Amino acid sequence: MAGYRLGVPGLSAAPVVAEIVRSGFVEGHHYGSLVALERDGSVAWSVGDADATMLPRSCNKPIQALAMVRLGLDLPDDLLALACASHSGEPFHVDGVRRILAGAGLDESALQTPADWPLDDEARETVLRAGGSREPVTMNCSGKHAAMLATCVVNGWDTATYRDPSHPLQVATVATFAELTGVPVEVVATDGCGAPLLSTSLTGLARAFRAIAVAEDGPERRIADAVRAHPEMVSGSTRDERALLTAIPGAIGKAGAESCYAVALPDGRACALKTDDGAARVRPVLMAAALERSGVLDDAGVDADAVRATGDVPVLGHGERVGEIRAAF
Repeated sequence: MAGYRLGVPGLSAAPVVAEIVRSGFVEGHHYGSLVALERDGSVAWSVGDADATMLPRSCNKPIQALAMVRLGLDLPDDLLALACASHSGEPFHVDGVRRILAGAGLDESALQTPADWPLDDEARETVLRAGGSREPVTMNCSGKHAAMLATCVVNGWDTATYRDPSHPLQVATVATFAELTGVPVEVVATDGCGAPLLSTSLTGLARAFRAIAVAEDGPERRIADAVRAHPEMVSGSTRDERALLTAIPGAIGKAGAESCYAVALPDGRACALKTDDGAARVRPVLMAAALERSGVLDDAGVDADAVRATGDVPVLGHGERVGEIRAAF
C-alpha cells in the first residue's frame, strides 16, 4: 500500500504523517496516527488507526495525578502541575519536588526515580560545573513520584512499594484511567521511570484529556486549573509544550516519550497523536498541524503565530535552514 509500512508487534500499519524535506527534496518520512475530537466528544477526523492499543508514556501523567487527587492528595496548584510533569529539572522544578516530599514528611531518599541529569541544557550544565551528578530528584518524572509518595502517606499506605502494580495506589489509578479513557487497560507495562504504564488508544487518550479540560468542578477541574496556571511546571521554561499552552487560552496538554502528545480545550475539542518511530522532533509539528486542521488557530484569543512556531522544525545544512519537517495529512 503506497504511503504505508508494516508496523512492529504492538503497532498496526501506520500511514505517513510527516515528510522530512531537504533542499526541496523529500528525504524521509515519519509514520503514525492522530485523532481529533469534536466539541461533543465525537471523532471529528483521524489518520491511521486511532483505536489501536498504544502506550501513551508521560501523556498519562495528568490522569495519574487525577487519580491521586481523588485519593486525597491536596497540593497547591503549582505543585499539582508538577505532579503532572515531565519537568526540565530547572531549579524551581527541583525545589517543587522537595516541597512535595517535605509536605509528606519525606525526603529525596524515598524517591524511586532512576538517577538522571536535568533535561534542560542550562540546568544540566549548571550541575556539571558544580561537580554534581545524576540524581533521582532531577529525573523528569520526580514530580509524579513525589506526588505518589505523598498520596501513600495521606492514605497510610506503604511507601516502599508504591511502584508495584498491585499497590492500592496503582490499582486505583488503573480504575480512574479506564474510566476517563473509556477503554479497558489491556497492558500494564513499566515506564522509563519505573512506575506502571497503562495502555489505551489515541481516541481514549483524547477522551480522557477532554474530560479534564471541560470539567467545571471536582478533581478534574483541579488538574485542569493547575496545568493552565503553571504550564512551565508541566514541562519547562523553554519547552514547546509550555509555548503551546500559553498560546491557546484554557488549553491543557502533555507530551510523552515515543512522540506521544495530547491536547484538549475547554470547549471539548481534543487531539492526540503518536508516531511509531518515536521521534521527538516531529511531535510538535504534528500537533500544531492537527490543531490548525481542527480550526483552533482561528479562535478568538489564540496566538496562531505562536502555535505555528511550536511546529516549525527546520532541517539544517551547514548550520543554516535548508528545509523543514512538514505535516503530510
